[in-house]
Amino acid sequence: MAFADLRAQLTRDHTITDWDPEDRVAWDNGNAAIAKRNLIWSVICEHVGFSIWSLFSVMALFMGPEYGISTDQKFVIAATATLVGSCLRIPYTQATARFGGRNWAIFSAVVLLIPTGLTMMLMMNPGEFGFGWFLAVAAITGFGGGNFASSMTNINAFYPQRLKGWALGLNAGGGNIGVPVVQVIGLLVIWLFADQPEIVCAIYLVALAVAGIGAAVYMDNLDHQTASGRAMIDCLKYRDTWLICLLYIGTFGSFIGFGFAFGQVLNISFTAAGVAKPALAAAQIVWIGPLLGSVIRPYGGKLADRVGGGKVTLYTFIAMVFSAAILVVAGTIADNNGKTITGATLTAFIIGFILLFLLSGLANGSVYKIIPTIWEHKARTQSGLNSLGKTKWSRSMSGALIGIAGAAGGLGGVGINLVLRASYQTNKSATMAFWVFMLFYVLAAVVTWWFYARRPIVLAETTDLSVAGTPEGEARSGDDGAPTGVASEGTDKQATKEALA
Repeated sequence: MAFADLRAQLTRDHTITDWDPEDRVAWDNGNAAIAKRNLIWSVICEHVGFSIWSLFSVMALFMGPEYGISTDQKFVIAATATLVGSCLRIPYTQATARFGGRNWAIFSAVVLLIPTGLTMMLMMNPGEFGFGWFLAVAAITGFGGGNFASSMTNINAFYPQRLKGWALGLNAGGGNIGVPVVQVIGLLVIWLFADQPEIVCAIYLVALAVAGIGAAVYMDNLDHQTASGRAMIDCLKYRDTWLICLLYIGTFGSFIGFGFAFGQVLNISFTAAGVAKPALAAAQIVWIGPLLGSVIRPYGGKLADRVGGGKVTLYTFIAMVFSAAILVVAGTIADNNGKTITGATLTAFIIGFILLFLLSGLANGSVYKIIPTIWEHKARTQSGLNSLGKTKWSRSMSGALIGIAGAAGGLGGVGINLVLRASYQTNKSATMAFWVFMLFYVLAAVVTWWFYARRPIVLAETTDLSVAGTPEGEARSGDDGAPTGVASEGTDKQATKEALA
């Protein structure tokens, strides 16, 4: 039976036409299962991509003096991987519309075999390759960071408005878990095999092959993906685009930035505290924060579906201010005590960072819920478009902002690594960086309250409706004005209220 199912998946047509997630009858009679299947393999591909993107957060723990890489250079390596992954999110957002979600998922998994194999080569030959080599290979691992944008844009097109918060949160959270998983695998390798980091790379070569084959067998291409270069340019004309980017720097930027840097901060702190095996001690803890932040992300989206993305985001940023304050207080006490790291200081550092991971994961989901709601609301003002045109415009702008915000959030991770590097260079501690983080969260909380939490955005009726039999002369695309027709009429015409606050 299983073989027959596999054969059917291999031989079927992987292109879907006239996909309308808002048609509840079609959704309940098979479309939900199709969307779920694509979501599962999208999560797997994105998950492995995140692991490769954060591969050097683990390799840094293996890189002893024999590699000739300083602590300062390790922060630069992490920042480089984060920077490239962030920048690639812009073109990756367009890739699903141009090449198809299934096709691009296959490519994005296979291409990561290159940096994984090169990382294995570097780690198996300590001292034979200089800083430039590590920098270049770390840059190529950044392709794993781009996976997020293409995956999110793809899933955004599969799910109806009423389920986007949960679906996008689950997709992103499953991907984010790639960070703690690679760190747990690194811990097991350090514990069991000590100085054989190439084992981590070998595991992920297999995982990438599985992800690529699974995407080829089970995923689909939609014929009306709506992300476009024009939509990205149009997005930049709206104030909300810049505001969402700022908020996402504080949420995802915190998650991925701390994901890369937390292990190094712990390693430095354990070394200063005189722990015998600081790398092993750091590896035992470093995965906890990213895991909690990843697991809670879908619930951030689900909570936002229920009470509003603006309200959830606001309360989360307020909590992040207090969490960062724990780091500030602990760091200041250590600085005033001759840079001495005590057991109490270490405990405070761990608690503060884990809280920030948890809260940033929660807000990741809630911020992404705000995105489709913003464009759904703005679509009502597009008087030159009919119902179908408004639908396409809203989806196109949502997909574009997902990519732009994802890139901006990744750049926040670059900033975290560079600020920490500067803080250690200047003060031999991370306290200055902790102050910067706390003040940024204050700014983000104020922006969220002023623009998204004071007043709700009310959507009286969703525009995500297909219009049956629309004459070609009337149908207009939000992307390029090309006429478009659809086969069925959505049935989800009940009044809805998508309140941001």
